[in-house]
Amino acid sequence: MPNNKIAPGALLLATALLSSALPAQAFEDLSTKAVYVDAGHAPHNNTSTDSLTLGVILPWGSEHKFWGTSVTSHADLFVSQWRAPTVDHTGHNNFTQLGAIALWRIRFDEGASPWFAEAGIGITQMNDRYESPDRRFSTRFQFTEQFAVGRSFGAQGRHELSLRIQHFSNASIRKPNPGENFYKLRYAYRF
Repeated sequence: MPNNKIAPGALLLATALLSSALPAQAFEDLSTKAVYVDAGHAPHNNTSTDSLTLGVILPWGSEHKFWGTSVTSHADLFVSQWRAPTVDHTGHNNFTQLGAIALWRIRFDEGASPWFAEAGIGITQMNDRYESPDRRFSTRFQFTEQFAVGRSFGAQGRHELSLRIQHFSNASIRKPNPGENFYKLRYAYRF
């Protein structure tokens, strides 16, 4: 049976090509809120887990400029749905996750560039302990870290596309702690 999954490298290339063709204008990272949707994929040996996330980004703190960049901070609040194969491969389980992340965004060219990078750390809570054929969390509580690169486009840079890597684990509070890594594509709209 053919594998219909899209490789993370293909997503990166498609995002880079699309975003380089779109015009960018002024950016309002600090004073605007945003809503977003992202889709993620966590590949494993012969299985994978997929995620769909809805969230809001709220500004907090002040802008700092150094080394030719602009750094702003944001709160990312989200709800996510994970879909994983059952341990016996007979179906799928769904897991709901709530989370909060503190994000720091760097814009280049003292904030004038349409390109940005983000890093964040936060906490999440799942409705049940995550279990798939090759991963089993021992807690419903998880820490999360994420890294992203993206580009703003459209009027006042209100639209954003970004590629993200997000890690979840309980920091060895309890074993087993295999962690999970998702590769994500996000669309956000600032208002």
